Amino acid sequence: MITIEKIEQMQAHIMAERQKGKTIGFVPTMGYLHEGHVALLKRAREENDTVVLSIFVNPLQFGPNEDFERYPRDFERDYAIAKQAGVDIVFYPSVHEMYPHEPSVTVRVHERIDVLCGKSRPGHFDGVATVVTKLFHIVMPHRAYFGMKDAQQVAVIDGLIRDFHFPIELIAVPTVREEDGLAKSSRNVYLSDRERQEASALYAALQKGKATIEAGERDVETVRKAMIDYIERHTSGVIDYVEIYSYPELQPLQSLRGKIILALAVRFTNARLIDNIVMNVQ
Repeated sequence: MITIEKIEQMQAHIMAERQKGKTIGFVPTMGYLHEGHVALLKRAREENDTVVLSIFVNPLQFGPNEDFERYPRDFERDYAIAKQAGVDIVFYPSVHEMYPHEPSVTVRVHERIDVLCGKSRPGHFDGVATVVTKLFHIVMPHRAYFGMKDAQQVAVIDGLIRDFHFPIELIAVPTVREEDGLAKSSRNVYLSDRERQEASALYAALQKGKATIEAGERDVETVRKAMIDYIERHTSGVIDYVEIYSYPELQPLQSLRGKIILALAVRFTNARLIDNIVMNVQ
């Protein structure tokens, strides 16, 4: 496994790999790897000749009051995890390498962003789309792997690949969870012991919503209320949103039909957690 910090070196190395006929699998991350990231890497390892992991905490996707400086970083730990997962190349650029000057061009996302996390984080997905566009041009992968824990991000990347005609296959990998159902996240370390116990109720609330639909309920507000009530009864967290939309279009629904997403975000003292379930409704 090698580490590359420079864009030109990364591009030259990938061009050589592609000229040999090798397929490139790419997992973009902000580091502080956990089992969710490892699931992406293992899937990429199974399906490609060369696996590239990028580690870059992207300042463009953090708002003015968000945790860019506080975002956890531990490259030595990430390196060890990546090596064990079978990664071939770690792309580890600095902020100056990725943004040597004020960008003259950025990507602006127009759809799938005015709901869920995008509603309270204006500009966030513009930052995501901009850095992913840059990374796609640098790494030139055949397949890119993203976790469904952030299903809105997957929907945005789906639109990015479609609209910009990237010759890349998007692979959405199911959320990896703790034994009690809590979605793996780098931000879980910020939970207190009590909050960590309560946090399992988030997935349980989604399961409550799913069970309500499977029992025959088709009214959106009735299902939302069932999930909200469960969260309020079982946690001290503050609900940011509990929503149901079509997926991946993220459009409002009059009645529950087709492929949908049940999604939520809850704020605890020092962490905002998100989770979702995507399901098909007949």
